[in-house]
Amino acid sequence: MWQIKRFNQLTINELYDLLKLRIDVFVVEQTCYYPDLDDLDRHEETIHLMHYRDNELVAYCRILAPNVVYENESAIGRVVVASSYRDLKLGRELMQEALIQTKQHWPEQTCHISAQEHLKKF
Repeated sequence: MWQIKRFNQLTINELYDLLKLRIDVFVVEQTCYYPDLDDLDRHEETIHLMHYRDNELVAYCRILAPNVVYENESAIGRVVVASSYRDLKLGRELMQEALIQTKQHWPEQTCHISAQEHLKKF
């Protein structure tokens, strides 16, 4: 089941889970060193999309409102699936749900999606 929360709705454990998953994949696994904590997580309109299985966060992304980063466009970023769950096609489900959320919240705006080079085809 997909959970959708704003920053102020996240529990301490959910915040820990999403930061840990992002660090485990982006920093440790993919050695992408960048400032992950950029204040956009706690923007009042940011949506955190999470999927738990057996009390483990296995898929996550954040959705940014239009004009937060891109003029007149929402944005989907920090897209991540735990390595042990990638064979279940959760990445596709995650992106489909994220696009549904952007259309529900900002139906008149386009959505900007960035990806690492090896994921552009996906």
